[in-house]
Amino acid sequence: MTPRLDAFSITTADLAASLAFYRRLGIGIPDGAQDAPHVEAVLPGGQRLLWDTEDVVRSFDPGWEGAKGGERLGLAFLCDSPEEVDAVYADLTGAGHEGHLAPWDAVWGQRYAVVLDPDGSAVSLFAPSAPQGS
Repeated sequence: MTPRLDAFSITTADLAASLAFYRRLGIGIPDGAQDAPHVEAVLPGGQRLLWDTEDVVRSFDPGWEGAKGGERLGLAFLCDSPEEVDAVYADLTGAGHEGHLAPWDAVWGQRYAVVLDPDGSAVSLFAPSAPQGS
């Protein structure tokens, strides 16, 4: 038997803020989820995105302190076009989320931007710079 990647997990200090951020990115999070200590959303393709509050993690790992010294895991969202990268970045930063890297045309052929989620994790937004097949 081979293990299969099934889920990505976010530990958050503010569950409601984290869920609101990811809802803005189109993740189908159940209504009322912000009142639960653990939340799951099924992603296209069947994998899951999970959230736990810091208190939940400490309930089974009392010594947990969270990551230190920078990113260990990031999430990246594929947009349909370079213009959508700009629009999503503007929407998130306009809603008060911290922009880390404003949209730019990367040398590897993508329009790319990075915004921080409410817990300071980097979330990349990207799209091919030119239409596929051009």
